[in-house]
Amino acid sequence: MFNLFKRKAADFFSPLDKELIVAAIKKAEHRTSGEIRVFIESECTAIDALNRAIEVFEDLEMYKTEQHNGVVVYVAVKSRKLAIYGDKGIYESAGAEFWDEKVEKMIHYFNKNDYAEGIATVVEELGEALRTFFPYDEKHDINELPDDIVFGN
Repeated sequence: MFNLFKRKAADFFSPLDKELIVAAIKKAEHRTSGEIRVFIESECTAIDALNRAIEVFEDLEMYKTEQHNGVVVYVAVKSRKLAIYGDKGIYESAGAEFWDEKVEKMIHYFNKNDYAEGIATVVEELGEALRTFFPYDEKHDINELPDDIVFGN
């Protein structure tokens, strides 16, 4: 196993890992008007990962989705922190327990050093929740945000 503390965030995942995560984002968004972004950086400078996820959400202008149904999955690999933040439309629809369950699921995967699979699995589950509350509308839906992984420092 590689030493994650010597790697930059962009190098933490193999090309296949990145493909797995991006495919999960595309699959999740194919059935919903919601938007999902994955943001990965080396270190979390905030005390609380959720505060950093909110900051990333704002920086990526995810609040601009028409139905307030954007979600950011935030991971700081060296700091070993993660959070999921959903805009008010999806957060309120899914309820607080849902978000806690998704974070716990990611932690479960991460504890087995299965980072990409953990992110991809949770992204697909987020997509299912988004589909339930914000189904895809073929006539009016547009992909409002890119489906790629965003890497910070």
